[in-house]
Amino acid sequence: MTLKQGKSPIGEPEKAHRSLWVNTWLPRISWGIAALMIAFAVLVLLQVTGVSALAASSGDKFIPADSAKTAPLPDYSTGAAVNALSRISNLSTVISDTSRETAAEYTIESGDSIFAISKSYDVKPETILWANYAILNDNPDLISVGDTLIIPPADGIYIKVKDGDTIDSLAAQYKSTPDKILYFPGNKMDVSNPKLEVGSYVMIPGGSREWQRTWLVPTYWRPSSGANKTITGQCEIADGGAYGSGAFVWPADSHMISGNDFWDGHLGIDIGAGLGANVYAADSGVVVYAGWISGGYGNMVMIDHGNGYHTVYGHLSSIQVRCGQSVYSGNVIGYAGSTGNSTGPHLHFEVRYFGAFINPHYVLP
Repeated sequence: MTLKQGKSPIGEPEKAHRSLWVNTWLPRISWGIAALMIAFAVLVLLQVTGVSALAASSGDKFIPADSAKTAPLPDYSTGAAVNALSRISNLSTVISDTSRETAAEYTIESGDSIFAISKSYDVKPETILWANYAILNDNPDLISVGDTLIIPPADGIYIKVKDGDTIDSLAAQYKSTPDKILYFPGNKMDVSNPKLEVGSYVMIPGGSREWQRTWLVPTYWRPSSGANKTITGQCEIADGGAYGSGAFVWPADSHMISGNDFWDGHLGIDIGAGLGANVYAADSGVVVYAGWISGGYGNMVMIDHGNGYHTVYGHLSSIQVRCGQSVYSGNVIGYAGSTGNSTGPHLHFEVRYFGAFINPHYVLP
């Protein structure tokens, strides 16, 4: 067989194979690529739609990434109540005024005491006593309902300037320093040319003075106490009688301090005994005073325990013992009241040792 030049015996099968690939597989591949592109487009669309929906659900608008504004965070609150403690910030915290620059005035009410008032104003009780000597005479029991007291702005001496007073002389007299007076804000002094104006008030921070206790009840002694001390008003007492053990008991059923506690200006404690409550002898001894007495005590009983100790019971509504009587620890000697200078029923109780005042808390159980 003779073959014609330019033709191959396998040309037809190759052409048939190429035609089959083009007609069958190329369309399939094209459709696959198209499907992938459509899926990708759908995915992108879903992402955009989801973010928009999220923004819409929070009540905020969707802000594109290229926007100059900042998108607020969505609110993820479930809307359900939550059982938990909640603290709300107080943007205007109230701070107590502990740095007053000017004096205040306070009107005495029923049940008041210098000790309690001093705590309210964050000053020492002696600061109030010293500023009100004309009314109180250094006696905290002289307060009366309706009295108006000056409350100094700081601890120390608050005084009216007299002719001849200087910053240096006042500082020396009241145991302070000129700088403390000069730089106290309430004194409002011109540091470059400080002057005191006669008739004005000046605060002497940290100042102090001696007490003028003309009102104190003297210590009465029984003859066997070893000292010959006869004072007007003292009971006529024979030698002998009951003696104390030195083991004290509370003079009232209540152990609560209702007014003044023991401090330099108040040499006893005020026990919260109600009107008519029993008052007991704190230890055995002999009554050396029983009756009314000046100085603000009202109805008072004093017991000499014969061992150097004396106890004093003031403001009694009634007295149940007599001068010279022996009493024993726990005996009822009277009833609590509000006689003398007092703003309410209580028991004023003092303990003295050889005439010196000691804190009753040191000997009471």
